[in-house]
Amino acid sequence: MMRSLLSPLSLFLVLCLILLPNTMGVKEEDFKKCSQSSFCRRLRSIANKQESAPSGTFNSPYSLSPPQAIQDGAWKWPLKSSLYPEIKFELRADVLAEGDGMIRLRIDEIDSTTPFKRYHETARWALLDTNPSLSSSATIKTTSGKSTITYGPSSSKLSLEIQHSPLKITQLRNGKPEIVFNERSLFHMEHFRFKDVEKTEEILSESEQVVLKGEEQDRSWFEESDIDAFEETWKKWKDSKPKGPEAFSLDLTFPGVKHVYGLPEHASPLSLPDTLGPNAHYSDPYRLYNVDIFEYLADSPMSLYGAIPLLHAHSTDHSVGVLNLVASDTFVDVRHDTDAVRTHWVSESGILDILLLPGPRPQQLFEQYAVLTGPTSLPPQWSTAYHQCRWNYNDEDDVLQVDRKFDEADIPLDVTWLDIEYAEEHRYFDWNNKFFPDPVKMIDAVASKGRKMVAIIDPHIKKTDSFRIYSDAKDLDVLIKKSDGNNFEGWCWTGSSVWVDFFNEKSWTWWTKMFDFKTWKDSTSALFIWNDMNEPSVFDGPEISMPRDNIHAGGWEHRDVHNINGMMFHNQTAHALIARETPAKRPFVLSRSFFAGSQRYGAIWTGDNLGDWEHLAGETAMLLSNNIAGMVFSGADVGGFFGNPTSELLVRWYQAGAFMPFFRAHAHIDTKRREPYLFDEPIRGYLRDIIRLRYQLLPVWYNAFHDSSLTGVPIMRPQYAVFPEDEQGFAIDDQYYIGGSGLLFKPVVQEGAETSQVYISDAQPYYNYFTRHLYPAHARQTVSLSTPLSTFPLLIQGGSIVPSRQRVRRSSPLMWQDPFTLTIALSKEGKASGQLYLDDGVSYGYEQGEYIWRKFQFDGKSLSSTSKTNTPASSEEKGVVSYDADNNTWAQAVSHVKIESIIVLGLTHKPKSIKIGGQEVDWVYENGVASNGKKEGQSSLLKIKNPGVGVVGDWEIAFS
Repeated sequence: MMRSLLSPLSLFLVLCLILLPNTMGVKEEDFKKCSQSSFCRRLRSIANKQESAPSGTFNSPYSLSPPQAIQDGAWKWPLKSSLYPEIKFELRADVLAEGDGMIRLRIDEIDSTTPFKRYHETARWALLDTNPSLSSSATIKTTSGKSTITYGPSSSKLSLEIQHSPLKITQLRNGKPEIVFNERSLFHMEHFRFKDVEKTEEILSESEQVVLKGEEQDRSWFEESDIDAFEETWKKWKDSKPKGPEAFSLDLTFPGVKHVYGLPEHASPLSLPDTLGPNAHYSDPYRLYNVDIFEYLADSPMSLYGAIPLLHAHSTDHSVGVLNLVASDTFVDVRHDTDAVRTHWVSESGILDILLLPGPRPQQLFEQYAVLTGPTSLPPQWSTAYHQCRWNYNDEDDVLQVDRKFDEADIPLDVTWLDIEYAEEHRYFDWNNKFFPDPVKMIDAVASKGRKMVAIIDPHIKKTDSFRIYSDAKDLDVLIKKSDGNNFEGWCWTGSSVWVDFFNEKSWTWWTKMFDFKTWKDSTSALFIWNDMNEPSVFDGPEISMPRDNIHAGGWEHRDVHNINGMMFHNQTAHALIARETPAKRPFVLSRSFFAGSQRYGAIWTGDNLGDWEHLAGETAMLLSNNIAGMVFSGADVGGFFGNPTSELLVRWYQAGAFMPFFRAHAHIDTKRREPYLFDEPIRGYLRDIIRLRYQLLPVWYNAFHDSSLTGVPIMRPQYAVFPEDEQGFAIDDQYYIGGSGLLFKPVVQEGAETSQVYISDAQPYYNYFTRHLYPAHARQTVSLSTPLSTFPLLIQGGSIVPSRQRVRRSSPLMWQDPFTLTIALSKEGKASGQLYLDDGVSYGYEQGEYIWRKFQFDGKSLSSTSKTNTPASSEEKGVVSYDADNNTWAQAVSHVKIESIIVLGLTHKPKSIKIGGQEVDWVYENGVASNGKKEGQSSLLKIKNPGVGVVGDWEIAFS
């Protein structure tokens, strides 16, 4: 039945993809290593020269002239290289007004004798403000060949020392260096030039390095050239490189740290291991170049689908970060030395545009990055629930049967997805009427239960004049061009395809119109979008992508903007969904490709993983890396995209997936059907229980999304970010905290595991969420939990109040009037706090104060609920709209919603009475271990039944 809906073209493509993975897995030879890219060979070789030079003899050829003021908070320095004295560069330093002392450094070639320019628009797409406001209080002092900028809050004692010759820039706090630019003299910016055939002598063989001789000065101590500098051939593809060599490199040193994090997306540990030196874990640098790669290796520095050029460096006493605004192919080497972590970045094109984030702790780094690129958008509440996907659901009957079977199995579901086969000949927007004769009726049937659907819209457009999307785009002249100016054509799921250039502003209004209900009549407000293949994936292109010399709007080459391309598609699709309704509703768009700033537009996932234990184990580190880089709404294909996992492995996948911000099961067309209702007991029960637990804890997830939407804090918080002074936790990447809830989760990722160990940093008691087993307060301990297949490690940190909704319905929107349970896990001091944020989950009313936000506080004598408000003294709540806590429209709509149960864990003794407004409430107490003791065991339990308080309005419950 599955094959019947596939066209001959689809069958051919599917068979190719099915056969290749089963025989070979990832084809590493399809993707370049540094040694196969001429720009990386050339500039990485500078590090080899520096390493082999006698100590003190290798100095940067770059030097500065005295600075010139541009405006308050900004200065520029003429910059020259002794290698090419006639070539002019310029360094600019900006001190930003926001972010407690962020510095922006830019270097570009100026006054070139060629017509060429470096790409300088990455900031336009990645940052909230292309040119952020500058500080008016920063000062500069220049003496003895050094410029020193003093800036930031007076308490921070930040300064930037710019050594003129040889060029070196150091960020210091309290006189202590924390970031050093060009410490190893590896900065180099290749200048624009025309190819001079006569000077290219002694070429030994293709791609081999040569030295330019004749009357030229000998630059071989620093710079090398090769025959591929002006034109490069890789396999069957030729890159014309019309601007010649334009790469740049820089080295960044982080003194006094042992751990660096970031550079997503890679299937690598959270704390990035070395690519160089005696302890090298990898033999090639980390690569940032978005590609379509299936069955990727579970531990590799290879490129994946997204690229965020952000790095955090962390120690027990400070944290700093660097955002490198470059969108071209980039390789990054990492080396841990005894005194510092040293990194070397090599990029194919663009200006140097880096931002130094001063920290001084992880929390501030998250906030500073959000100031620059924006926090995640608050998603529709339903999108934080469970999603069911497969390549492909066959037809309308199949979709509705899946919908019905979830109900029959008492398993909640919010979203059903359709992959590429819903579309006639993969002409996205056009339903295959043979299998989906009435899409609106089908979507309405699903939506009648509060559920939604998602359909895929990929960027490749079938090249046929009868397809309106193609004919429109061609007529508007908004298609990506080849280097000769003609429209680019390539091969993808649709066969011969073209791609819209979303850097062309003419495409934006048109693309928005494509989603208008008057235009796409077979869609409804319950249909949302999946943007896949947007790296972009081109089956017959170099590295399964687009030629680098393709041309985008403004004349920029694809090499300049490659890593932004997917975000542009994601951005415009999200805006189209916002525009299709009045008043606007929050969009949901899933993207595979991403860049810095993509968090503003929706969710991403980790792509075409395998349903094996190794990939399950590796997903946590990948998602943690995404989270610390702002891409918090992320998840993995639950069950694995490829393969047929065993029942045990599938259960463990679901347990892990239920604690990912984006929770979606997905599978390849060649896999066995594995919807959770298909399994016999006890497997079906295990899957049901974990999905239902996700729904019970949706208030926790929505709290976490809300917090992240304000300040950029991760939803999945790694150990080092929560406890930045506990060095034992800095490399831990197999467990994490859910927002600020106090819930500590660790997936079980080993076959047959019956026990699991969880590391605890702080001296607080922890409680098993399922059994209320208490582990007494003891800092830096490892606790062992029994984890048969039916369960997994989920602990509540002492001092937390966890809100939940214990009544699970078939979809999350149907739970909006259901009561809450508060679980209070006492600290060793006998106290606890928590929060609850609620809004309508779909509109932008919260921007006008239509929400409730409650703070719960237990001090040992009383439990209170008060309104959280926007107070200037609290950076955590900065930017929140002031609101009427009890009388806004949403508060009135949920004024009847109650707290049905309050559970207190870890009390030292049974209370004498518990009263609200002087009236005794109904409660029960069970003896057990107390939060302030040293004994391990089941904690005491106090349960207040139907206390008569709600989620709106202040209240207090007195304990005596």
